[in-house]
Amino acid sequence: MTYFGVLVINGVSLGFIYGLIALGFVVIYKATEVVNFAQGSMLLLGAYIVARTHGDLGFAGAVLLGVAAGAAGALVIEFVLVRRPRHADPIALAILTIGVDIVLSTELTRRIGQDVLSFGDPWGNDTVDLGPFTVPQARMGAMAVSVGLVVLFFAAFKYTSWGVATRATAEDSEAAALMGIRRGRVSMVAWIVAGALATVAGVFLGTAPSPGLNNSSNLTALNAFPAAVVGGLDSTGGAVAGGVLIGVVQSLMDGYNDNLSFLGSPLGDVSAYAVMLVVLLWRPSGLFGTREVVRV
Repeated sequence: MTYFGVLVINGVSLGFIYGLIALGFVVIYKATEVVNFAQGSMLLLGAYIVARTHGDLGFAGAVLLGVAAGAAGALVIEFVLVRRPRHADPIALAILTIGVDIVLSTELTRRIGQDVLSFGDPWGNDTVDLGPFTVPQARMGAMAVSVGLVVLFFAAFKYTSWGVATRATAEDSEAAALMGIRRGRVSMVAWIVAGALATVAGVFLGTAPSPGLNNSSNLTALNAFPAAVVGGLDSTGGAVAGGVLIGVVQSLMDGYNDNLSFLGSPLGDVSAYAVMLVVLLWRPSGLFGTREVVRV
């Protein structure tokens, strides 16, 4: 039972990390109706900057620089691919983000090579006791920071002018434009937020119990895409809920993989997509997504 509890705690922590990445998918989709498949490479870009600069700047300084780099990279993608080709089909733009992801991730993985990069984080391999459960301090730090960022995001999404403009654009982009809302500015801020959140998530994905950042970290980040789909691509709350669900399921599948070896191995790599398929068969719009009603 203690082992199960540790797996659940680690899964919830991992789920909040996935939730940060999934929020990036959702906020971009709400602002532009584009599914950004370059989210993994944006994460890898920011995390790579943190790993290479923490020796000179310290952990906090490197994270700030990495967040700025991730946000800047996302802004460049938005300006070149989304804003300039006006009236482009969202599906075509989504395909363009796949191309960007391939180019950017290929260059970054070439630079990383076979190395495993650390972030110089203050937690290291230390653990903390929560009653009968012993979990890595990094996981608890990830949970605390992720919850704080999620709360901050929801506060900004509800009370700031950008949040109101984003919700109005998602509801009816033409009416929002007629009311004076600048869709380009809404899109720009959405991509910046997504890039920043992805960088923070990338740092925590590379802390204990993970050995560090490697050339496949961007693929691990893609587990957040099923989280966004499970929660609903147009639901910010669903992104967090989907992330926690996927994180817990993946942690349990990894932990009990030996007992479920008859289903194949490793189960954790496919469990996120299995959950996504099950949910979509039941609710095509996701658990919290808006159902589209068509009158015939």
